[in-house]
Formats: sequence, C-alpha cells, structure tokens
Amino acid sequence: MASFQAAPGTVLITGTTSGVGLYATKALVDLGWKVITANRSPSRAEAAASKLGLPVGRPTQLSHLLMDLSDLESVRAGVDNLLDSLEHPLDALICNAAVYLPRLKRPQRSPQGYEISMATNHFGHFLLIQLLLDNLRKSSRPLWGGSSWGEEGARVVILGTVTANYKELGGKIPIPAPADLGNLSGFEQGFRSPICMANGKKFKPGKAYKDSKLCNMITTQELHRRYKDSSILFSSLYPGCVARTKLFRNTPKIFQVLFPWFQKLITGGFVSETLAGKRVAQVVADPDFALSGVHWSWGNRQKKNRRQFSQELSNRVTDPNTAKRVWELSMQLVGLD
Repeated sequence: MASFQAAPGTVLITGTTSGVGLYATKALVDLGWKVITANRSPSRAEAAASKLGLPVGRPTQLSHLLMDLSDLESVRAGVDNLLDSLEHPLDALICNAAVYLPRLKRPQRSPQGYEISMATNHFGHFLLIQLLLDNLRKSSRPLWGGSSWGEEGARVVILGTVTANYKELGGKIPIPAPADLGNLSGFEQGFRSPICMANGKKFKPGKAYKDSKLCNMITTQELHRRYKDSSILFSSLYPGCVARTKLFRNTPKIFQVLFPWFQKLITGGFVSETLAGKRVAQVVADPDFALSGVHWSWGNRQKKNRRQFSQELSNRVTDPNTAKRVWELSMQLVGLD
C-alpha cells in the first residue's frame, strides 16, 4: 500500500456509454470521485451508468456533459458549459473515447472535413486538453504523506494501445499496416478531402485508427516535455486487451466471437472491462502512478495480481522532432494557431 493518500477529486472522462470508459467511471465513483462524463449522448451515458448501479440524478457524484469529439465546435461548446458549471477546478482528465471503423470502404468526414478516426480520437482530444490546461493547473487535492499534508497536482491520462507501439509485437502486425505517420504530409496538406491519412497515402481504415492512437501517445509525450515543470502529470496507458467491448462492434461478427477466445487461450492478453476500468482509475487516483511521461502497462500476457510497469516506447512515439511537428500542425488544424 502506498504511504501517500490523496483525497478524491473531480474528473472529466470521455466515452462512457460502454466499455472501458463506463467501467472506469464506476471505479472512480466507488473511490469517492466526482465524475463528469462527456459523450455525444448524455442520456445514453446516464442509462449505461444506471445499469451498473451508479447514481442517477445526483450531479454531486456523477453528471453527464454533451460533447461530440468528432466536432471541434461541439468540443468548444462542451468546455464552455463545463467551465461555467464547475465549482472547483478539475483534478483529472481522462481521454478515453475512440472510434474504430475497420470495414469502411471510403473515409467518413467530421464536420470540419477531417477523416473521422483522426478527428475523434486525436483532434477532438487534443483540443479538449488545450482548452482545459489552465483549469487543470489550478488543481490542488490534499495529499496525506503519513505525517503531514501536501498537495497533489492534476493528471491527464490518455488511453493508448499496443498496436501503436512498434516496440511491442502487437505494434508490428502488418494488417493492414503498422501505425506510422510517415512524413506527416497528410497533416501538412490540411487533412481535408481528398487527404485522409497522416502520411497522405491511400485510405486504410484500420491503419487510420492505429495512426490516431499513435498521435494520442505522441501527444502525451509532448505534453510532458512542454509542461514538465508544471504541477500536471501526463501519462498514457494500455490496460490489456479488452476484447469484449463495443469498440469492436464494427468488425465482422466472426471476429467478435473468436477474438476474445483467441486473447484468452492463445495470447493471454485478455482483460475484462471491469479490470480495465479499475486500471484506468488507478492511473488517475493512486499515488503510485504519480509520474509524468510514463506509458503504463500490465504486459501482453495477463497474470493474476500483476503490477503495472513503465512500458518502453518506440521511436515513432518518442521522437521529439516528430512530436513537435505533430503538435504544431494539430494546433493549426484545431484552430488554435
């Protein structure tokens, strides 16, 4: 048990109508946190939370905010509404929501004209973080150090994936291609039609998802570099393979049936939504995770009571020159520069 104990705080989490986000919400409420969810449908988020026995109609514990991450104007409006309603600064932000559309024949576009995976998974979260940094800097949760009180800064936690890390086997899978932003020509050219991939090449929906998650992990590292002297801690995590989640609802039915069994019996990577949610909550709330710039993992083969470790990341994630350019171009594309 950690010798330090921090008081519960207030957290905003995206994507909670199902899966890891929903179960992370439950884990955080169970720890005493006030949780604000951000979704395209607050009513669906409330209904999903209610099915898990979470409080309904008690906004001091759990409330639901309208925000469509694929639409940058919705992100801005959602942040305005959030900041107007907060009595105290946020203590944590969890960027969890993601779309995965591997069967698309042609790219879908966001209201701003960007390919939908990159728009939702990266640009929406990137803008959300930028708009909330000033508020997060004001966080100061009480921290008990065993003999005296101190303060705990805010945390920004981004969900990563093994498929975006070339240092791991899952990141080298060539179907449809590993995550790789190339020379960023898609970003350079504005990412609007006909451009649909970060590298400016032919549309591959599965790779579009991987590339967007690679951008999430790059963003975490660049946030740490730029704000390493601030009170905010920035980290990402891969909680294990949550093979039974609606993230995979757009895959072939046979894949949805076989994939969980493959992860359980062959790779050993399977984790339940409940366990994955608890791991996200740990990264947010546990003093043992009070390190910035870390990508937390529990390994690709799950064992009972396995502890977290700092996963080595590939150069595609950590290269500072690439990260700087992704940051600068993302700032332009979300309208902040």
